[in-house]
Amino acid sequence: MTMTSGATLYQNVQSANADELVTLHAPLVKRIAHHLLMRMPSSVQLDDLIQSGMIGLIEAARKYDVSKGASFETYAGIRIRGAMLDEIRRGDWAPRSVHRKFRQVADAVKTVEARTGTDARDQEVADEMGIDLESYYAILQDASGSRLFSFDDLTDTGAEESIPDALNGEVSGPSEALQADAFRDHLAGAIELLPEREKLVLSLYYDDELNLKEIGKVLGVSESRVSQIHSQAAARLRSRLKDWS
Repeated sequence: MTMTSGATLYQNVQSANADELVTLHAPLVKRIAHHLLMRMPSSVQLDDLIQSGMIGLIEAARKYDVSKGASFETYAGIRIRGAMLDEIRRGDWAPRSVHRKFRQVADAVKTVEARTGTDARDQEVADEMGIDLESYYAILQDASGSRLFSFDDLTDTGAEESIPDALNGEVSGPSEALQADAFRDHLAGAIELLPEREKLVLSLYYDDELNLKEIGKVLGVSESRVSQIHSQAAARLRSRLKDWS
């Protein structure tokens, strides 16, 4: 057998193995899509999640390295979910004014907390922005509806790929890995210092994977109030991580 024919055979075997992994784990895509859909705005469509998830599964099958230790299902689950979240981010329908106002909230939080040395309260942030409390809550509601519960806006480095994006994907070298690890540490520390209610909402959503309605029942508040609390937590985290790079 020549070297060329041997390489071709190896590629064919790899391709066959990848196709088999995709076929066997296709139900995983639907399971993740249904689970994620429960926690997304109504505009997010199941078919879009499944389509992007299948792309993630195919990429996972091609790139999976058994020597890394993780099972394929674990590895694929991360890639599938990441692909779905990327699709949701690309489908961001909010006007720029929503993101601009959210950044203004973060700036106001930073200013208030620098002045007082304590967690900024709702009314203090609204006063700093020169708006009433109802308008402040409306901004939080708009922010939560546009990009629900994403950490994308916590840092604004101007780079094509944000640090939070890198945490969900692959890093290309030691410096990027160190940067991602450092961000995790900073983020974990910032979350730990959040007011108790905001920290509880994050924990229930990310750790316990409850949806807005379920979290509202735990806290005894409406779904809209839960999304406001989360947006406020995101703004507070953004303000405290604003200088991180």
